[in-house]
Amino acid sequence: MKTREQKQKDLNALTEQFRKAQAAMFVGFQNLTVAKDQELRRQLREAGISYEVVKNTLARKAAEGTPFEQAAEHFKGVTAVALSDGDPVNLSKAISKFTKANPDIFKFKVGVVEGKVVALRDVEAIASLPSKEELISKIMFLINAQAQRLVTVISAVPRNLAIVVKQIGEQKGEAA
Repeated sequence: MKTREQKQKDLNALTEQFRKAQAAMFVGFQNLTVAKDQELRRQLREAGISYEVVKNTLARKAAEGTPFEQAAEHFKGVTAVALSDGDPVNLSKAISKFTKANPDIFKFKVGVVEGKVVALRDVEAIASLPSKEELISKIMFLINAQAQRLVTVISAVPRNLAIVVKQIGEQKGEAA
């Protein structure tokens, strides 16, 4: 049995995680095997997402004063929370993928993204978006493509001039 100090320490740690997180997904599960649990934890860890099963009363108390307070009504039954400090797209993709692959085990309860409560359809829509890194690379490609086109146009004038001068020289050489 945990002492009051240990419980307070757990509460403070979870509250701090809630304050730092940009997004959270709350899921319920039943008949979860150890293998499936390890698979989920491995996938989430690879995506940089923290995941833990929490007691509902602890989660409700930790959510007080944070953006996740709106989701407190969904803390019923077995509850697990997946938290992301960064890009919510990665979190949405990981949770959506795993719940689709295991619908008999996992049940999506609620998500909170940047302070707004989101439903399952919203999470699936977020999951279909490209990640932040993908968007940055696409923008960089577009910027680079325009710069390459500009360089091609600018270098075309001297190149064309050189071709014309060469052709004139060849014509004078033939005329002589």
